[in-house]
Amino acid sequence: MLSDALINPADTLERQNAKLLKVVDTLMRRAEASPDTTGVAYAQFERAVMLEEEVRARTRELEHALDLLNTSNASLAQANAGAEAARANLANAIETVQEGFALFDAEEKLVMCNSRFGKHMRDVHHLFKSGLAFSDYVRIVSQSPYLDLPDGMTAEDWAEQRMIRHTEQHVVFNARMAGDRWLQVSEHRTRDGGTVVLQTDVTDMMLIERQERERLLDDQARLIKATLEHLKQGVGIFDRTARLVGWNRRMGELLSIPLHRFVLGLPFATIFEQLSRKLAFQNAADAEALANWAARLGTRAPLSLEVDLGQDRTLAVFAQTMPDGGFVISFTDITTERRAIRAISQVNETLERRVQERTEELRDALAEAERANASKSRFVAAASHDLLQPLSAAKLYMSSLDGDLRTEDQRQRLAKANSALQSVEHILGALLDISRLDSGRAAVHMSQIPLGVILGQLHDEFAPAAEDKGLRFDLRVQDVTVHSDATYLRRILQNLIANALRYTEQGRVLIGTRIRGQKAVVEIWDTGPGIPREQQTKVFDEFHRVNAAASPAEGLGLGLAIVERACRLLDHQLLMQSEPGRGTRFCVSLPIAYAPAAVPSATQDAPQDTPSLTHRIVLLVENDNALRNAISMTLENWGADVLACGSDREALDLLREIDIAPDVVLADYQLDDDATGTDLITVLRGLYGPLPACVITANRSREVIEKCQRLNVPVLHKPLDLDALREALQNAPKPNA
Repeated sequence: MLSDALINPADTLERQNAKLLKVVDTLMRRAEASPDTTGVAYAQFERAVMLEEEVRARTRELEHALDLLNTSNASLAQANAGAEAARANLANAIETVQEGFALFDAEEKLVMCNSRFGKHMRDVHHLFKSGLAFSDYVRIVSQSPYLDLPDGMTAEDWAEQRMIRHTEQHVVFNARMAGDRWLQVSEHRTRDGGTVVLQTDVTDMMLIERQERERLLDDQARLIKATLEHLKQGVGIFDRTARLVGWNRRMGELLSIPLHRFVLGLPFATIFEQLSRKLAFQNAADAEALANWAARLGTRAPLSLEVDLGQDRTLAVFAQTMPDGGFVISFTDITTERRAIRAISQVNETLERRVQERTEELRDALAEAERANASKSRFVAAASHDLLQPLSAAKLYMSSLDGDLRTEDQRQRLAKANSALQSVEHILGALLDISRLDSGRAAVHMSQIPLGVILGQLHDEFAPAAEDKGLRFDLRVQDVTVHSDATYLRRILQNLIANALRYTEQGRVLIGTRIRGQKAVVEIWDTGPGIPREQQTKVFDEFHRVNAAASPAEGLGLGLAIVERACRLLDHQLLMQSEPGRGTRFCVSLPIAYAPAAVPSATQDAPQDTPSLTHRIVLLVENDNALRNAISMTLENWGADVLACGSDREALDLLREIDIAPDVVLADYQLDDDATGTDLITVLRGLYGPLPACVITANRSREVIEKCQRLNVPVLHKPLDLDALREALQNAPKPNA
């Protein structure tokens, strides 16, 4: 207990050893000085020896701990030296970087920067030290007079926008400094959440770009000036404040105003005052409308009117807004056209009188022709009807002779005579049908006809004739009911089948049906000789036969004439396809009776006035070169003017350079550098208003579709369907349409 009181654990090892030695020494002296009658002295001595041994053990342990501590201190010192060396090497490395370099840790504190970081701002350069918060760095930079802020922007606005950009994953922007210098600032994220800021001096690049742009602008200005001077119209160009910025000589010639009166920056109101003294507006309201139109700001609808200059000259005035808010006014001399119109009007009046007189004459001639045709039709009908009766009698008489003839030769003669009479009967029947159809008195009784039944009957009727010729005669029909006249429909199909069997010498004749929407199409195929192309338009004429050498017993070419007239009477579409040497196909379209309501076809759904792509400006943004070239070629073949770009930045630069808003935007959704077509469309609509647009993508995710729906933009998935692409570009809606 005494040792516990004497030894303080907070003391050093040397202090504790000294105390223990002093205790041992004191105990030894007391043991020697006191009489040892009871053995107490020896016990104290023995205790002292034990204490000394404990002291030695503790001393050894303390010495071992001290050795370990010294070793750890040496390792720590070596590590600190290595860290300091690495930090010095890193500092030397970033100092050799040609750009300004700064490293912020995950807590937005400045870790280190090189001497080039912020060197263009000498007033605050010394403030960029370790521990500086990023927000304080932005605030210090925004308040530096060496930062050239954009017009209308305060230091607080710049700092707020800079902090917003800092939250983005990739940050690159240009900042203008005093002395017409430019810095490109970029941020990069480290793995531990820190931020590396690089500042690159791009002044030389900006100067080269500016010189190139000025050179292009000068070239464009010269080209525009040369173009204006070659126009037949007088042209005046005004900026958004209605001040004159360009004109051509023709403008002064047409308006009879000396060129020295046109001065750059001259207000339109001054020019309009001069025009009012020389021009006579055909409508009193036109003068006020033109003045108000020029004074109005923003987008204006094109304005067109006509004015008279003196007694013998008429000018057409056309005014249109430019994308930058300015406008162009053109003056065109239309005196010759107006004189020609007046002359044509006078000629038209004369021609109208002559046409009216001629029409009366033709009406009388037509009435006479119709009377003659009706008389002819009545005569043919009467003659055909009257001739059929004696022919029938003659056939009966000849049939009665069949049993009286003994020799085979006589029977053959009788068969030929019967065949000739039957041919005459068929011809007269055909003439009778044609006369009825031509006379306009043909009675039509529309009803519901089972198409399969009538075709089955006709197949059975002609099957023996096909068998006699060794032809394959097939029937492939569907059970459908059509709306037609039973008599005429049977005659139409009968003539087409007979015609196919008559001209087919070998092979096959097929009768089939197809359903096309609310129509049933009867098709009759044959493998006959076909019809030469030059005769295909004549086969429906009366008495026309493809094989002119055929005998009258084979028909006089009236079958197809009857088919054509009957189809026209019943309003059934008749089509023919034929290829010499391969056969012929006839098609008759019949309306289905009680057909269920069908889904409207693409033709029915198509708008009646589909806009054309001709001369429409299409901005195409596609990062794939092959696909971009293919789409460009397709759009140009459709008549569009294509502005093809490979990225969103290229598209914005191109539109800014040519200063023309596109009519429609076609953008790929996934562009380079994490840019998207929807973001580009949003930017373009912010610059040019509600542009129609389409998005093409191979991404079929719901997220992409919802983005496009919010922008009111149709989506076309790859691979592209050309019909869908054309329809989307023609009918692309504007936002909130």
